[in-house]
Amino acid sequence: MTKTNAGGHAHPDDETLLAALDRMIDEFDPPPASLIERVQFAIELEDLDVEVARWERADALAGVRGGGDSQGTITFTVDNLMVMINLTTVGENNQIDGWLVPPGQHSVEVRVAGHGSHDTTSDEDGRFVLDRVPRGTTQIVIHFDGPPNRTVITPTVLL
Repeated sequence: MTKTNAGGHAHPDDETLLAALDRMIDEFDPPPASLIERVQFAIELEDLDVEVARWERADALAGVRGGGDSQGTITFTVDNLMVMINLTTVGENNQIDGWLVPPGQHSVEVRVAGHGSHDTTSDEDGRFVLDRVPRGTTQIVIHFDGPPNRTVITPTVLL
C-alpha cells in the first residue's frame, strides 16, 4: 500500500521505488517492438462491416517441398466459408497459394503492415496466388460479391 502525505500524494520513497520498478519492467519485460504497429494495423479495418474468421488449423509442418522453404498451411473458417493458405518463403518474401471453399471468383486482398495491400481474384475453383508478399504482420480480406455481399477477414498473423 502506498503511503500518502497530508496532501494525498505518494511518499517520496514510494515514488522512487515505483520509478525503479517501472524501469525494471521496461528492461526485463518490455512490450514487443511491433506492438504499436500491430494495434494500428488491426484498427484500420475497425469501421468495416466484416466477419472475422477463426483459426481452424495451423500446421507449421504441412506443405509441399518446392524451390523455396515451405512454411506450411493455415486454415481459417467462418460460417460456411473456409480459407486455406499454403505459405512458401521465396527469398525475402512469401508466396501465398490459397483456396476458398465454396469456390468462386472473389476479390482477395492480403494486407501487410507497413507494406500496403496485394490484391488478386480467385478463379472459379476458388484458387488464388500472390507472389512477392513481404514478411510481416498480415491479414487476408476476402470480398464476396453477393448475394449476399460480405467481407471476411482472417485474424492477424505474422508471416
